[in-house]
Amino acid sequence: MYKRILIATDGSELAMKGLQKGLELAAQLGAKVDIVTVSEPWAVGMYDAMGWSAGYEASPEYKQDREAAAQKILQPSLDAARAAGVAEVIGHHVLDRYAADGIIETADACGSDLLVMTSHGRRGMTRVLLGSQTAEVLARSKVPVLVIR
Repeated sequence: MYKRILIATDGSELAMKGLQKGLELAAQLGAKVDIVTVSEPWAVGMYDAMGWSAGYEASPEYKQDREAAAQKILQPSLDAARAAGVAEVIGHHVLDRYAADGIIETADACGSDLLVMTSHGRRGMTRVLLGSQTAEVLARSKVPVLVIR
């Protein structure tokens, strides 16, 4: 059935529920697992006269801070995968991409045949105002997407 499953997480309580369900499925199928977290682009606030950003995102600490934050999400996820009996698991951090873009690109790069992610299930104006990365992935993914709520 599925041989390589990509599980997307942002470290939230809801995402951890999706992680657990994805890991259970992977363990039952003997599938390889990739776990991805995406650091969206930093909100740019300052520009100089030439239009160049002059803020934190240009500092040497930026990438280190973002990587450290991603590892706080990935390491517990990788530990959970091993505890769930997943034989092969790899963590991925995608820097400076919107979540849907980073998830889809990682799925393509890894050769995933299933994506697992969560959704808050928002509707109407709330969804419009907050956006829906899950809806974007569903619309653009080339492989099946299992959405956990």
